[in-house]
Amino acid sequence: MPLTLQRNVILALLIAAAAVAWWALLTWQQTGMDPGMRMDSPTMGMTAALFLAVWLIMMIAMMFPAAAPMILTFHQVQSGKRGRGQAFVSTWVFVAGYMLVWTATGVLAFAGAAGAEMLAGRAGLSAATAARIGGALLMVAGAYQLSPLKDLCLAKCRSPIGFILTSWRDGRLGAVRMGLRHGLFCLGCCWLLFAALFPLGIMNVAAMAVVTLLVFAEKTFPYGERIAKVSGVALLLYGTVVLVFPQVLPTFQPTDAMMPMDTMIMN
Repeated sequence: MPLTLQRNVILALLIAAAAVAWWALLTWQQTGMDPGMRMDSPTMGMTAALFLAVWLIMMIAMMFPAAAPMILTFHQVQSGKRGRGQAFVSTWVFVAGYMLVWTATGVLAFAGAAGAEMLAGRAGLSAATAARIGGALLMVAGAYQLSPLKDLCLAKCRSPIGFILTSWRDGRLGAVRMGLRHGLFCLGCCWLLFAALFPLGIMNVAAMAVVTLLVFAEKTFPYGERIAKVSGVALLLYGTVVLVFPQVLPTFQPTDAMMPMDTMIMN
């Protein structure tokens, strides 16, 4: 199979996987979610296994389009090695290493969300205070978008050839290590953007779509670095507004709306 056709097939599979993941998320949100799930809760009341499953589907939906240039570059290099009679490693080994990073991140995200829920329950935070904490997290995410560490990780993600030249490893284990390394750079670019989804709503489709487009634009558009800076300023401004007016946060729920119905009737 010619290399161009191989690349087109891989790209089509990545796009199809992302599309199926988006379809699954939308379908589950509309028809499969437990009515008892709370959108204002970091874990939404999900078990660890369900949270991790949803998280991985989200990562496929949101990250595969942005990771496609690196994945295609890896395949191109491997195809060249095969053409020269050298050992060939399947591109999906690299993808598996990449997804291991996001799997581990999902475990940590659930642990952090569950811990935050426990602390908030013990502290008895009001809806306004919880929303203001979310606003502060949005501001932290915005500040990170403007930081040198963000610039470093983004530079690595925006240059697939540069990554190949500096991080190449032979063999299957080497491909896994490369996938892990590239996944860590992607995580360094995006982790606080994903953390911002918690105050915005972990299943807020509009917020997920904005983050997906932002990540894709940062990594692939000619002025991706500037886009990251603009988004950082926007997050800082929005977080500041939430501190003053907590009700503008999508997950904000007045105290009365969070009370059980029978309690509200009695009152």
